[in-house]
Amino acid sequence: MTSDNVGGTITMIGSGSAGATPDIMRVSISVETRADTVAVAYARAGERADAVIAALRGDGVQGRDISTSGLSVRAETVWTDGNREKLVGYTAGTSLTVTLRDVAGPDGEAKAGNDGGPAATIAHAVAAGGDDVRLGGLTLTVADEESLMIRARDAAWDHAVSKAEQYVSRAGRKLGPVLEITENISGPTPAPRIAFAADMKAAAPRAVPVELGESEMTASIRVTWQLG
Repeated sequence: MTSDNVGGTITMIGSGSAGATPDIMRVSISVETRADTVAVAYARAGERADAVIAALRGDGVQGRDISTSGLSVRAETVWTDGNREKLVGYTAGTSLTVTLRDVAGPDGEAKAGNDGGPAATIAHAVAAGGDDVRLGGLTLTVADEESLMIRARDAAWDHAVSKAEQYVSRAGRKLGPVLEITENISGPTPAPRIAFAADMKAAAPRAVPVELGESEMTASIRVTWQLG
C-alpha cells in the first residue's frame, strides 16, 4: 500500500487459472523410404504418404486438417575401411501434421475406437503406411481457448480484489476507483508430448491408449486502486 496527497493507493497482484479437457490432438506422422535411386525412393515415399492420407480420410479426418510439414531427399553413405565415403542409396521422406478434432467423449476421456477415437485413427494410419511410418509424438490443446482465458481472468481478478479488501479493511479504509490494470496471460499449458511406439511387424498395430489429461491457462493481473 502506498500513500499520496489524495488519500493513497493500493496495488495488488492477483493470479488465477482455468482448466479444461483437451478436445484437439495434433499428431506428427512421417514416412521415410530407402532405395538405390532418388527416383525410386521418392516415388515410394509418395505412395506410402498417399496410403496414410487415405486411411486418415477414411476415418473422417478433413483435408484442411492434414498438412505437409516436411519433404526431404538425402544420400545415404558409409565409411569404408580405406577411410572413404561410399554411396549406398538414397532416403526420401515426408512429414504430415494431422489435427484430430472432438477427441474427448462426454465423460472427458478420449473417445474409444468404436466411437472413431484418436487412438484407432492413428493405428489405422500406421497400418496403412507400414514399416516406413514414423510417429513423432502428439500435442493436446483446446479449441475454445477464449473461454479458458475468461475464466482465468475472472479468477485472477477475484484474487486481487480479495487481497486488496483484506488489507484496506485492516487499515480501516475502503477501496476507491480502479486506476490501472495490467494483465499477463499464459497458456494454455501444453500437455506433455507422448511418443508412440507400434509393432510394425504386425499386420495391423493395436491402438495405443491415449490419455487426454487437462490443459490449463493462467492469468496474472496487477491492479491499482485509489483509496476511499
